Amino acid sequence: MFGFFKKNKKGAASKPPLLQDIEGEALTEGCKVMALRYELGLCTLTQTPNGWQYVPEAGGEPVSYARMVDAITQRQKVKLQEI
Repeated sequence: MFGFFKKNKKGAASKPPLLQDIEGEALTEGCKVMALRYELGLCTLTQTPNGWQYVPEAGGEPVSYARMVDAITQRQKVKLQEI
């Protein structure tokens, strides 16, 4: 009646993740980045069957790209390192 409870269209393609650092630079697999969250330090961006992950250079658990998204800009909370 008022359109409050609209159903999602079935079969709608989901958008691919926006992989940009905090300054808008494009990120690709194998990029070295400095994580600005979770005290990860220098990380490498890798793609796994479960999606994109940041693997810390100093060891530790990989973190999913989804946990690194800035809510306002929709960019990743990482800074691309020029190595």
